[in-house]
Amino acid sequence: MSKSDIPLGIDELTHFAERIARLPPADAEWVDALLAEVLRARRHETDLLAMQAASKHAANEHGENLNDQLAQVALDTAEWLRTLWEVGYMGAGSFRSAPRSAFPSIDLDDVRKSSLFARIRQGKHALPFPPPTRNGRPWHDVLDETEATHQVAAEIVRDEDGLALAAIIEGCAEWNVVEETQGNSQFIVQHEGKGPRYRLSLPDSGGAELRREPPALACPLRQQERGGFHSHWLHWQRDDGSTLEVPLRAATWERAVAEAEHWLAMHHPEVYGQVRFVRQDAC
Repeated sequence: MSKSDIPLGIDELTHFAERIARLPPADAEWVDALLAEVLRARRHETDLLAMQAASKHAANEHGENLNDQLAQVALDTAEWLRTLWEVGYMGAGSFRSAPRSAFPSIDLDDVRKSSLFARIRQGKHALPFPPPTRNGRPWHDVLDETEATHQVAAEIVRDEDGLALAAIIEGCAEWNVVEETQGNSQFIVQHEGKGPRYRLSLPDSGGAELRREPPALACPLRQQERGGFHSHWLHWQRDDGSTLEVPLRAATWERAVAEAEHWLAMHHPEVYGQVRFVRQDAC
């Protein structure tokens, strides 16, 4: 690169301004105007370079974040498809029983309307068993909302002796009647013998209501602090009276409860949602 191709530094341009003052007045006027224009162009060039550098840095950061987001979407999609295949979540009685030889076709509308995919994208565990359905679609809200009362369309199915056997709730016929608490008006129901139990109220005036029952069981969660960090264990009592200690991958109480509930869903789905966890400090 020749010397004429090398841009002048700001110090050199400033030195020119001092030399212009020694020129004859007729020349100094137009040379000063030319130098002022050069300085404006140089400042504009500097601003453009700074903007380009900032844009490039922001683009790199956005690209890294976008890559992380795309990677998480890919992981969540894999978990969604795995759950569809292994558990069967399509609802309305379809794609529910193994063995399966062909995966169902899935289009964009299925992705947008999938409550399971939305649940996984929110960072929640996919249940190891199909949830109840509402009008043919998985109904996760009824599992997650512990205090809500749901207005439902429901009816009781009885045998020839009048014993309540099952309930059809929001078009789902897979609800079991656990107990009839008030003749023909209140029932304790559970979906396929798994998950929380609910009180189904059928008043004579119509307008059935479904509300989750509070936990009837209690289980200790032990917490121990070491070096400023907490570790947690679930102490589960087996049917034979012995105790199983289950270490939980959790550093906070809230995460420990979530992990304990997930363990119950995996190993004891019949009592999932029916257990209250009691904090105990380890000795």
